[in-house]
Amino acid sequence: MGGMVSLQRPRAFSHIVGFDDGPFPRGHRGEVPVVGAVYSGLRLEGVLTGRVQRDGSDGTGELVRLVRDSKFAAHLQLVLLQGIALAGFNVIDVPRLAAELGLPVLVVARRAPRREAMRDALLNHIAEGEGKWASIEALGPMEPLGGVHVQRWGLDREEAAEVLRATAVNGAIPEPLRAAHLIAGALATGESRGRT
Repeated sequence: MGGMVSLQRPRAFSHIVGFDDGPFPRGHRGEVPVVGAVYSGLRLEGVLTGRVQRDGSDGTGELVRLVRDSKFAAHLQLVLLQGIALAGFNVIDVPRLAAELGLPVLVVARRAPRREAMRDALLNHIAEGEGKWASIEALGPMEPLGGVHVQRWGLDREEAAEVLRATAVNGAIPEPLRAAHLIAGALATGESRGRT
């Protein structure tokens, strides 16, 4: 008799928070609004709001604080990020975020970033750029999956694909990220606009 074949299904993530930042003018140098849309399945359960510095280094800590201090913390199973940086080059340290929250993290982008251009900008024009580039490098390149590009920490490719299948019901972007994008846009400019 041959070895046992594992029929274990990928983990399902029903309680998810998706984070995105609001738009800001090109010359803006202050804080930028950040929104977390908390979902249970496909139902919006709540909204978290905070602020991070344009091109700063406070993004990871702010996301940890927003989740930890919320009434939703005990039930959350996954963090979604709309790209690896908020407010320009406020790069999220994904391994630290995952470790401090005890949650897997899935980074989603409509298109793969131009890594060389990003590296050049960080190393030549952004304070603490070397450390920020190291955080990006730690995740490796984005991989195409489900019509978007992703980076994963704490979940496998099949689980990430299932998250996208279950939550991207109005296009390729998961609903928690789509909602966070719309709410952040309204906070920043008075009304939501544009694509996620």
